[in-house]
Formats: sequence, C-alpha cells, structure tokens
Amino acid sequence: MLVDQTKAVQYLNEIKDHVKSAFQWASQEGAMTQEPMRGVRINVIDANLISDSIHRGAGQLIPAARKVIYACQLTAEPRLLEPMFLCEIQAPDSVVGAIYQVIGQRRGIIISEEPVHGAPTVIMKSYLPVAESFGFTELLRSAT
Repeated sequence: MLVDQTKAVQYLNEIKDHVKSAFQWASQEGAMTQEPMRGVRINVIDANLISDSIHRGAGQLIPAARKVIYACQLTAEPRLLEPMFLCEIQAPDSVVGAIYQVIGQRRGIIISEEPVHGAPTVIMKSYLPVAESFGFTELLRSAT
C-alpha cells in the first residue's frame, strides 16, 4: 500500500503516476530476494521536487523512487516469508464446510468465496503454504 501523507508539496500531482509505478515495480521485486512482497505499506511523508518539469519525467523519477522504496524496505527490518500457493477450488455448496476444515488443518487462509451464478457451486480462493501442499489434493478429495 502506498500512502500519501504529504502536506503542501508542489508538483506532487504530476509525479504520482511515476511513484505508483516505482512502488509496483519495487513490490513485485523486493529488495532482499527479488520476489513479490505482501503486507507492505510505504508512507510518502515529504518530497523536494525541482521546478523545471523536464527533470520530473519517468526516466528520472521511477529509478530514484524505486531505490528509495528499496532503502525503506531494508531499514524496516524485513523478514522472509514462507512461500504460498494460491489455490482456486471449485466445489458444490454442500462441501464448503469440509473445505474450510481441510484448509484450516493445512494452515491455509481463505481469501474469497464466490458463488457461481446459475449453478449450485462456489469458487474459493485461498493461500496455502507450499510445505503443507503435499497430499493436499488427496485430503481434499477424501473430505469432500
């Protein structure tokens, strides 16, 4: 998440898209392992921008903002997280409880549950730790 907490910074509206691009790039390739990051918040508190608009282009701002975001990541005591799979499960409505139970047993987190229109099925998306994924499909099939 990128949060603007600045007060009265000139020309900030002109560079917002460039800073967003730098944040997206930096969060897709983190400073430690060049892997996508989760649960990150960057607060933009202040900025000093030159008045000449030719020096506020994407070529100057994106690399500079990305390096600042990397520096923020490294000074914030970063940690490596366990690798996660994004699982998408499509199943009948009657077995939703069993799916919650199996995913809970495997330390998974369900992030969305959407019913399929016109059918008695539901599509569930969850994060499942890679270490817990071995034998997951067999357990899910036997429980449902």
